[in-house]
Amino acid sequence: PRQRYLRAERADVSALERKRNVLCCLITRILKLEKQLHIDNLVFRVIDACQKGELGPGLQFPSFCCHSVDVLSCVLHLLNQGYLRRQEERPHVLEY
Repeated sequence: PRQRYLRAERADVSALERKRNVLCCLITRILKLEKQLHIDNLVFRVIDACQKGELGPGLQFPSFCCHSVDVLSCVLHLLNQGYLRRQEERPHVLEY
């Protein structure tokens, strides 16, 4: 019985990793196109894309529910990794 729980936990972790990867991909894809964007607009666009299941023209994935906390967590992750940066004079604006 214990092994079932371990498999269930691994499946949950794997699902969360996939969700994070999709969110990070959406964030970078949107910012690559826009070059810079206010963080509120970015969160709205990512959530909208998740609900529609669209990565961009011709790229689809199963839609899923995501919240602003999920998106902001991924933004912080990408900032820490150096993929995104904040404008010094306007820290609420993100750049790719």
